[in-house]
Amino acid sequence: MLSLLEEAPTCLEDVEGYLRSWVTHEFFGSPFFQWLAGGRYSHNQLRHFAIQYGYYSRHFPRVLGAAIAAMAPLSSWWIPLADNLWDEAGRGLPGRSHEELYRTFLLSVDPSLALDDWGIPSEPMSPVVGQAIDSFINFFRTASPLQAMVAVGLGSELFAADVMGRIAKDLEHPSYNDIHRLDLTFWTVHAESDEPRHYQLCRGILEQFSGPADLIMMREVGQEIADSERAMYTGLHHEMMLIHDAT
Repeated sequence: MLSLLEEAPTCLEDVEGYLRSWVTHEFFGSPFFQWLAGGRYSHNQLRHFAIQYGYYSRHFPRVLGAAIAAMAPLSSWWIPLADNLWDEAGRGLPGRSHEELYRTFLLSVDPSLALDDWGIPSEPMSPVVGQAIDSFINFFRTASPLQAMVAVGLGSELFAADVMGRIAKDLEHPSYNDIHRLDLTFWTVHAESDEPRHYQLCRGILEQFSGPADLIMMREVGQEIADSERAMYTGLHHEMMLIHDAT
């Protein structure tokens, strides 16, 4: 990875290739993804992940809203993010909002989980999830429009399909489905359709900038934002390791 850092990117494809390689190494080689793939988490540990990722997903529309606020006042800049936000709402179709889809996954992990009228569990949001959300939103307070587009596009959407697809695949492990079958619609919808399209919408703006300074900034900002999400998964893994009443 260091050799890649020493080489200045010459095009957007260089930045994309670097970040995909970084994500493959830093995400998929991390304890969370290794344990998930091996079916090593207990049901109680998986329950903790499901609850906490639910908070991250629930707050993601706020991230998109903050990004839109940082955009240039041009329709070509804010519409890609507004389209992403509309997907969060299920494009107006009943039962298709991401909040509703996630609830089907959450309740398939623990059908007895008590939710309030807003679909929120009694367990509070973990500090590591709160930190990931706050870091993302706070970035947009001082970001330029291009930096904001990079943060969403290269810092999240570029690899979101791979990450969510990997989670969906790993959650099919027999040890997670031995009591009842998990509903993975939330994860597969993101991996197979939503996320690839979201990135292409962002890419339409990013590919207009090919100067050396812009490309270096894209690589640095993309990695900075991606690393915040990586830290969330690692932090959740450490919390899950503290849950000893495994079943």
